[in-house]
Amino acid sequence: MARLFTGPRGGRITTAVLRDATHWDEVVVALGYEHRRHDLRHTGLTWMADAGVKVHVLRLIAGHGSLVTTQRYLHPDRRAIGEAGMALAAHLDRGREVPGPKVVPKERPQRHLRVVR
Repeated sequence: MARLFTGPRGGRITTAVLRDATHWDEVVVALGYEHRRHDLRHTGLTWMADAGVKVHVLRLIAGHGSLVTTQRYLHPDRRAIGEAGMALAAHLDRGREVPGPKVVPKERPQRHLRVVR
């Protein structure tokens, strides 16, 4: 299995390689954030998951031995959580039609008005 991306010497891309190639620490400090280089892995894997990449493929990309480890890297945003709730509500609403007799309200008898002249 060949790597999609490799470090400068053909090996794995480590956090040190990313640090040196991107000047990540300086960029983060200049922007006023406190994120770590390692957060790039979380962000990248989350974006790929949001794009539809299957978790077992993400596991291989990340080099994790376990799907559980990969799942800890995935952070859905509020929009994704809201969409999941709406999908569940729509699914549950589809099953609300219960077969069998239905209660039909009785029609009220019409009262005839007497015309008085």
